[in-house]
Amino acid sequence: MAEESFEAATLGELMTKITRDRAELARVVSRSSFLVDGTPVGRRPHDEVVLGDGVTVEILPPFAGG
Repeated sequence: MAEESFEAATLGELMTKITRDRAELARVVSRSSFLVDGTPVGRRPHDEVVLGDGVTVEILPPFAGG
């Protein structure tokens, strides 16, 4: 499991930062689910998901079979 630290005000801003110049990661992230401090983001627009200081964002890629 890889970990990196980024500064971002929203999940949308974070996704833009982590996928910049990483086409394969962008492809996977576009199909992934997210947890912010253990809480599912669901279908909320990523630009509306505010990230406070020190939060943990988990990216859950699609799993085989569903």
